[in-house]
Amino acid sequence: MVMNGMKKAVLKLGRAMAKNSPTILTGVSVAGLITTTVMAVQATPKALAILEEEQDFHRRGYDKYDVEMLPKLEIIKLTWRCYIPTMMMGGLTIACMVGANSINLRRNAALASVYSLTESALKEYQAKVIETFGETKAQKIKDDIYKNKIDKDPAKNKEVIITGKGDTLCYDTMSGRYFKSDIEKIRRILNELNRDLLTEMFLSLNDVYYALGLSPTKIGEDLGWDIDNGLIDFSFSSQLTEDGTPCLVIDYHAQPRYNFRDY
Repeated sequence: MVMNGMKKAVLKLGRAMAKNSPTILTGVSVAGLITTTVMAVQATPKALAILEEEQDFHRRGYDKYDVEMLPKLEIIKLTWRCYIPTMMMGGLTIACMVGANSINLRRNAALASVYSLTESALKEYQAKVIETFGETKAQKIKDDIYKNKIDKDPAKNKEVIITGKGDTLCYDTMSGRYFKSDIEKIRRILNELNRDLLTEMFLSLNDVYYALGLSPTKIGEDLGWDIDNGLIDFSFSSQLTEDGTPCLVIDYHAQPRYNFRDY
């Protein structure tokens, strides 16, 4: 029983370390940078002592000798052994940095692959709903979903952002933020965004938020659209909040993608 418990604990610890390996390696890298700097500072007096001893040796022989006049290569030959531990620690730090970056790249690639599969499955499902129930009923289903969203995330519990672009209460489904705007201005913004998309070839979700007068989000820089997958297209739904205030729910017909810059 004790052995089984220890085995489970070791396996659990191993899984936790594997899951958090990028964070662990990043922490080790930071510690390694600090340690490398400290070791380099500590090694410098030893190197200076070697150079001083070399100069004293030549002075005893009545040579006109100044260490400062030595070629840099000669100075390195005299002192490089002092910095062996520093170089080893620096190499370990670089390895940890490369390892953390490599793990993150693999995970991001896997995430992008899963996201693409999920997006494809969602499009097939939406198309099948329209085929089975028709456009009107499919829109009714979407409206019910949006209503459920704002009921679960009511405006009374959130800050309403004043953008200076209108007085209509709006709700962004991607970020879950309420803001004031105007549907006609939003449509003009959409046209301008698509014009920029045709020119720039891709736009991030944060570009959309900037245009709407909203602050950027952390995930907004990782999600976006590329021209190969079509233009940005908002989906609007008119709903009522819990206190009866009209609210324009804004969604996206084509959801932003993770790998949108890899067009």
